[in-house]
Amino acid sequence: MQYRTLGRTGVQVSSLSLGAMNFGTIGRTTQDEATAIVDAALEGGINVIDTADMYSDGESEEMVGKAIAGRRDDIVLATKANMPMGDERNHQGSSRRWLVTELDTSLRRLGVDHVDLYQIHRWDPRTSDEETLSALTDLQRAGKIRYFGSSTFPAYRIVQAQWAAREYHLSRYVTEQPSYSILQRGIETHVLPVTEQYGLGVLVWSPLASGWLSGAIREGRDITTSRSRIMPQRFDTALPTNRARLDAVERLAEVADEAGLTMIQLALGFVTAHPGVTSALIGPRTLDHLHSQLAAADTMLSADVLDAIDTIVAPGTDLAADEKFDTPPALLDPSLRRR
Repeated sequence: MQYRTLGRTGVQVSSLSLGAMNFGTIGRTTQDEATAIVDAALEGGINVIDTADMYSDGESEEMVGKAIAGRRDDIVLATKANMPMGDERNHQGSSRRWLVTELDTSLRRLGVDHVDLYQIHRWDPRTSDEETLSALTDLQRAGKIRYFGSSTFPAYRIVQAQWAAREYHLSRYVTEQPSYSILQRGIETHVLPVTEQYGLGVLVWSPLASGWLSGAIREGRDITTSRSRIMPQRFDTALPTNRARLDAVERLAEVADEAGLTMIQLALGFVTAHPGVTSALIGPRTLDHLHSQLAAADTMLSADVLDAIDTIVAPGTDLAADEKFDTPPALLDPSLRRR
């Protein structure tokens, strides 16, 4: 396992981090299975565990808390808030009212008195940067969080938040958590240059592109992954976007075979090779999944392999642009771009 400094915090984190989204109902994972995954991840050198309040409606945080009991100080513990937690309209977002309340709930579920990294799960256009940053700064000063970061923010919002922190003399986001994989390279165009400029740590999610790069999806095979059951439209190869992904996967498989690598090693080695990336979040649902991903922990791709990947999916290109989560609201809602 490699270790890198998380932005400018001085904290050393593993180049692979354990994402706990599959713990609980989403991944149909029991507590014993989740604990076994955490045990094996820590034994394999991972020291970051990332979860969120909305994963299985809090069940993931509860499972993580039980799995890390007695060894909290050896783990860089991260969670997130902002996404809806129930039908109440104010049980979501990035307001002071919600963040203060929900952090206490997350701490109870995790069974800890603080988290190392508290992340805003998505940019909230209804809430000002000053409102959110002042709440996070106060929570940091109260000792309930050590650092805070953003997740899937558009590049211009990352910049704006950095300037707001300076203008209002508040603590700033020190990390960003964007989606990044060989098939979704858009952040190379805008987000990564910004995070490098401001010295942010970057924890990328979905490095296996929701399973497209796991090796399980190939031409001529039925797609039966867990994610394909949840979001079948994203794996329907009759659709042009998915056809393009499958074609890229077939070409990438040839590159991996020639280099003596698995598809997982190729995929994880690619994202961790970028100088702007600190760690790649893996989200195993089983121990077998974890072990296959840990095998990529020391993968270093040669320049020839990286060049071959560039010829298949050009730098800065998203093969599924409609699946981006950082699209400005006006591009999604026509009423916001019309007088």
